[in-house]
Amino acid sequence: MQFPQLAAFTGGDGLIRVIGHRGARGVMPENTMEGFAFTLNCGVRLLEFDVVMTRDGVPVITHNHSLTGSIVRDGAGNWLQGNTPKVADLDWGDLAALDVGGLDGHSDYGRRFPDQAFLYGARIPRLSDLCELIAQPGYQDVHLMLEIKSDPARLQEAATRSEVVAAVVKEVRALGLAHRTLMHSFDWQLLAECAGQAPEMPTSFLTQRPENAADVGEDHASSVSYDLTGEGANLPDQVLEAGGALWCPYYLDVTATDVARAQKLGLRVAVWTVNEVADIDRMIGLGVDAIVTDYPGRVQRRLLTKGFVWSETQAALSV
Repeated sequence: MQFPQLAAFTGGDGLIRVIGHRGARGVMPENTMEGFAFTLNCGVRLLEFDVVMTRDGVPVITHNHSLTGSIVRDGAGNWLQGNTPKVADLDWGDLAALDVGGLDGHSDYGRRFPDQAFLYGARIPRLSDLCELIAQPGYQDVHLMLEIKSDPARLQEAATRSEVVAAVVKEVRALGLAHRTLMHSFDWQLLAECAGQAPEMPTSFLTQRPENAADVGEDHASSVSYDLTGEGANLPDQVLEAGGALWCPYYLDVTATDVARAQKLGLRVAVWTVNEVADIDRMIGLGVDAIVTDYPGRVQRRLLTKGFVWSETQAALSV
C-alpha cells in the first residue's frame, strides 16, 4: 500500500523535517492545545503526541500512565501529591478540571525545562480536540505522529489492545485525518494491531536500547519495547520485516550506517528527542529524514545555519 502521509515525513536534498515533540515541550506546556498552537504558528507542521485511554473510553493526550505531580494541578491550583491516580482509573470528567499549564520548578522534572512558559487554565486535551483543530481550513498540511502509550498492566491482553486501538482509530477517521496520521509506538504488538485495524495508516516504530536510562519524571518504554538485547540485531531490517514504514530510534543509538541501511530499505528515519545544538548538528550530518525535538525553533535555526529547510512551503519563502 502507498501511504500519502509519508511524504510529509520524508527528507531530501537540503530538506530535514522538524517534528514538535509533545508540541514544543521545551518552551510550552507539553501535550496541550496551547503548545500545539504555538508549534503550528512557528511553521512546524508535524506534531508528535501521546494518547492514553480513560476509564470511560475517551482517548486523551498525556504522556504518563499516571498523572504527574510536577505537571498537574487540581482545581484549587495545588500540585498533586503522593501516589497519583492512573488515567485509566479516571473518567474524562475527572480530568477535565485539572490544570496542566505549567511545571513545578522545585521538582526534578520541572528543572529539566526552565524555559517552559507557565500558563493558567490549560487542560488535558482529548484526541478529538486536536483532530478538530487539524481538520480546519488552514491546517490541511499538518500531519500527526500519534503515539498510543502501551500500559503493560492493560495492553498485554489482545482484547484490550483491540479496544484501545479501535477507539483511537475511530477519532482519527471521524474527521477524515487518516491520510495525515502515523501510528507510533514502542510496542510492536500494538503496532501490529494498528496495522490490522487501520491499514491506511502507516506504522512508526520507536526504539531505544535498554542501556539508556529513562528520563527523569517519565515512564520508560522498556517494559513494552521489542527485545533489543540480541547480538547483531539489525533494527532497520527488523522494523521493515514487522511492517514499519518509519523507524524512530533514540538519537544516542543511531549511526550513519543505521540511517543509510534504513533509507536503502525504504524506511523514513525520524530521530528522538534531539534538543542540544551538538546533537542536532550530528543528526543533520547523518542525513536523517526528520528530527523530533522539544525545541522546534532551535532545530529550525540550526537547519537554516547549515543551508537546510524543513518544509516545501518554507523553501518557497526562502527563494
